[in-house]
Amino acid sequence: MLFMDTTVKNQLSEIQCEALLATFGERLQRSVSLGRFTAARIGGAADWLIAVESTDKLAETVTQLWGLEIPFRVLGSGSNVLVSDAGVREVVLLNKAQQIRFDLESSPPSAWAESGANFGLLARQAASRGLSGLEWAAGVPGTVGGAVYGNAGAHGSDVAATLQAAEILLRSTDGIQRQHWPAEHFEFSYRASQIKRVRQDAVILSAQFRFQLGNPEAIKAQMDEYNAYRRRTQPPGASMGSIFKNPPGDYAGRLIEAAGLKGTCLGGAEISLVHANFFVNSEGATASDVIQLIQLAQRTVAEKFGVELELEIELIGDDV
Repeated sequence: MLFMDTTVKNQLSEIQCEALLATFGERLQRSVSLGRFTAARIGGAADWLIAVESTDKLAETVTQLWGLEIPFRVLGSGSNVLVSDAGVREVVLLNKAQQIRFDLESSPPSAWAESGANFGLLARQAASRGLSGLEWAAGVPGTVGGAVYGNAGAHGSDVAATLQAAEILLRSTDGIQRQHWPAEHFEFSYRASQIKRVRQDAVILSAQFRFQLGNPEAIKAQMDEYNAYRRRTQPPGASMGSIFKNPPGDYAGRLIEAAGLKGTCLGGAEISLVHANFFVNSEGATASDVIQLIQLAQRTVAEKFGVELELEIELIGDDV
């Protein structure tokens, strides 16, 4: 889950490091391996890492980093990202703000969740309360913030269909402000939002979703059906999720399979035999292994079908 648009290839200056230590003290962790925080179990070390436990602490920490002019990344569940083997020079904010609250008395009923909350857990908790609208998301491994940022979706629905509003921390020429954005402000498109497209200095703090009252048994049955489909069609194990966006009128997985690449291995990475748009860390894969597979798939599909595959995952760190 990536929110910050700044890309830095060099280490922070001595003055910046001193400012970090003076501002954050014991909260600041050094040389932290990011592989254990990513869904693919791939990635080098972050020079600096700060864990944040609440929306307010996330907003406070981001404001301080902006004030110090120190670049950073926000990392949630680590799905849909590939972290470089060389690691990350920016400060990594590990988003552990995970509160979820339901309002069954509002019309329509709704739920508020901090951006670090597990999106699939939110969907399952809604279903247990007889609330319909996020059945498709029950198996989604990412966070609420990442889902909003990338307009996550499946089974013909997406975040845009259920989001009411979100709270954003935004830095602009007017300063740093916490803003309440209605859903339409995000200008959602396929697997994208305005924040993702424009690369604004913005961090998603929390989000509110609307639901419809439904029959709990029917909601659970639909959710079970979607989960069973996911298990049949997506590989188990460590992966980043869908590597490429589906091109208009087609499917990236179909094109990669038709290009004869299904099951191809490079190093410890494999184009899944279950679904060709999933690259699996089968045996100690590195980010370099995955990048080579990505380039192979893009090149081969372009040569055979004239289609340019666009990444859905985000690349983080040096040398990716």
